[in-house]
Amino acid sequence: MKCNVGKIDRILRIVIGLGIIGAGVALQGWWGLIGIVPLFTAAVRWCPLYVPLKIKT
Repeated sequence: MKCNVGKIDRILRIVIGLGIIGAGVALQGWWGLIGIVPLFTAAVRWCPLYVPLKIKT
């Protein structure tokens, strides 16, 4: 796996992921678990959706 998530993209994914998790906690719903996906892709610096779209940030 080559890194295909850049610095700005990574920061945005962390902020969005934490925001989704925070909203899930505040609203006491399980939807906050979706925030794990952008956090994971930011942590590993690889997005599987970018591969078929040939995007590299």
